[in-house]
Amino acid sequence: MSSNQSPADGNSGDAAASADLLEVDGVVKQFGGLVAVDGVSFGVEEASITGLIGPNGAGKSTLFNCITGVYDVDGGAVRLDGEEIQGLSPTKVARRGVGRTFQTPKTFRGMTVRENMAFAARHQTGERALGALLRPGTIREEEADVQARVDDTLEFLELDHLADDYASGLSGGQRKLLELGRVLMLDPEIIMLDEPVAGVNPSLTDDLLARLRELNDRGRTILFIEHDMDVVMENCDRVVVMHNGQTLASGPPDIVQDDERVVEAYLGGVDR
Repeated sequence: MSSNQSPADGNSGDAAASADLLEVDGVVKQFGGLVAVDGVSFGVEEASITGLIGPNGAGKSTLFNCITGVYDVDGGAVRLDGEEIQGLSPTKVARRGVGRTFQTPKTFRGMTVRENMAFAARHQTGERALGALLRPGTIREEEADVQARVDDTLEFLELDHLADDYASGLSGGQRKLLELGRVLMLDPEIIMLDEPVAGVNPSLTDDLLARLRELNDRGRTILFIEHDMDVVMENCDRVVVMHNGQTLASGPPDIVQDDERVVEAYLGGVDR
């Protein structure tokens, strides 16, 4: 990313909008005799918002863990920009361009909001002892660049007024915004969010969704798990439905919403 580019801005504006940036191809994950993910396949188009839905226990979070390297897959492939990433460690998957948040935000509660953001920036020369000794000028320039990006991103997320507050004092919704900001500092090709608005008060939910839509308008690709069907239907270009570890349906929200299999398995059930 150039020094004058905000982490909120996408990095793939020249790519074909219809290309699948992320491909999940027949992914299988087993835990002993339990098949949690059973041959799931779908694609996420570049510069799109895709929702992943399904009843509790459908395998959604397990699939996220397979995509991001938390779990090794037992079959199938995961491709980013056409290159297979299954089998890589979570750190290497993140470096390849997959940024991910969790149901429970993972932040450093003993650090300030600003420190949390700066810590997430990647490829810092000062992280390596030899670089710190031999390239102090480069380190100063990088630190100034990181702080500028932190400021831009906090302003974008409307967290700038909390920059010097400790993360431990943030509300649940603010911590989710902070975790999104940490992901943006990685400059990912795809942002994966696990239930981003769960437990968030309505006003912050609106703020978070507005930020996601703006990120998408800037060219970011987003894949998120969500149970709130209004959120999914109003914000997604495409919806993928999982049931019993398998892909039940996928397509535009209005078509998926009217699919009888989806209505029977999910939308018309108690998990709606």
